[in-house]
Amino acid sequence: MAIWHSRRDFIKLTGAAAGAALLSSTIVETAHAAPASPWDQVPDILAKIKPPTFPSAKFDITAYGAKGDGKTKNTEAFRKAIEACNKAGGGQVVVPAGSFLTGAITLLSNVNLVIDKGATIKFSTDPKDFPLVYTRWQGIECMNFSPFIYARKQENVAITGSGTIDGQGPSGPWFDYDGKRDPDWQSLQKQALDNKPVTERKFGMGHYLKPNMVQLYECKNILIEGVNLRNSAMWNVHPVLCTNVTVRNIFIYSRGGMVDGCDPEASQYVHITGCRFDTGDDGIAIKAGRDIDGRRVGVASENIVIENCSFEGRWGALTAGSEMSGGVRNVFFQDCTVKKGSSYKPFHVLYIKTNKRRGGTVENIHARRIKASDVDREAIMVTLNYSLTGPGYGPIVNPKVQNITAENFTVNGVKKTAVTLDGLSESHIKNVTIANSAFTNVTTAKPSVKNADGTQFTNVTINGKPA
Repeated sequence: MAIWHSRRDFIKLTGAAAGAALLSSTIVETAHAAPASPWDQVPDILAKIKPPTFPSAKFDITAYGAKGDGKTKNTEAFRKAIEACNKAGGGQVVVPAGSFLTGAITLLSNVNLVIDKGATIKFSTDPKDFPLVYTRWQGIECMNFSPFIYARKQENVAITGSGTIDGQGPSGPWFDYDGKRDPDWQSLQKQALDNKPVTERKFGMGHYLKPNMVQLYECKNILIEGVNLRNSAMWNVHPVLCTNVTVRNIFIYSRGGMVDGCDPEASQYVHITGCRFDTGDDGIAIKAGRDIDGRRVGVASENIVIENCSFEGRWGALTAGSEMSGGVRNVFFQDCTVKKGSSYKPFHVLYIKTNKRRGGTVENIHARRIKASDVDREAIMVTLNYSLTGPGYGPIVNPKVQNITAENFTVNGVKKTAVTLDGLSESHIKNVTIANSAFTNVTTAKPSVKNADGTQFTNVTINGKPA
């Protein structure tokens, strides 16, 4: 069946009378055959994401010996309150107004950690206060420092309230670790390649792989709502191998390296809404494990809806990768703003990054109704040549990236190109569609497309001219 670009072209070729009859037939046939929009999946995905609820019982940490003077270390008080709440069948562990210093906090099932208005949880700057736990570090499983707030294999877990979680990252040793971590990082990659048991991949004290702020590992039914997170040492909100996750109306402020806002990893049915990200790294980065270890675990991140968020940070607003070896699919990103913040301009609005050792597939990534400005690199960047600066470890396993749509983008100010697609000769990017979008004040008007098949620009203008 021929599909004509315009009625005028059709009539030129066939004549007005025949054109009118055939065009009517073509329109009917095309309408009948039109595929369903991928966005039709969103209501069903959201219907399956249900935040947990909790009993009304309250367990105030001050009843367990906590002091909000900013100096007393309250690790034991948090532990006792959380254990009492869990043992009683669940409820709210309440952090009242005050400044509560603590080491690592471990959450248990049916516990809602409520941080009241005027309350701050301040995390210790002493690495000894963060014992070894089973975790992931940049997509590879290992035993390492506990994240500041951690849970593993728990159900019905929440962090709520309007108070503050302060990691005190810049005040601790963590950013000094960035210049010392390379031997440990290389060792961890080698251990993964050698398939060394995870419980024997031990780091923590004496090593330099810094911890996340909040990591919930192999958990179900998660709610993180309303809180302010500041000064993380590494990634802020990191659900790993989790199901049924709601992150809403939180504010994240971070500075430094590796301080992403929210990183759902190998997790399913995730809803991120109403959040503000003023971050020194990616706002939201969807991940699924790295290289051979990520493929060993083999769990994808999928069925993720991100909406009504504001991004004021560096690097990508919505990112998939670079740790994506278990696969990323069915991601929906809508009604968000991306803009210059107090410290940074965004590098990318939509950023998909991977390389030839990752393997895995990124597919069905859809974005619409996005407003952005002051983009410091490419507005839409898809690369399969990310950060392959050395030989690395493990075999070459080419990733696949396919089925990406971006529609109703309004972007003013792009330092490089509006769209760059950078595939591999061995693995082309497939089926990228940009539609109904306008990019203005773009330095290089021509999109850059390399090793990409099925790329379409429909009703797209760059600096006022059709792409």
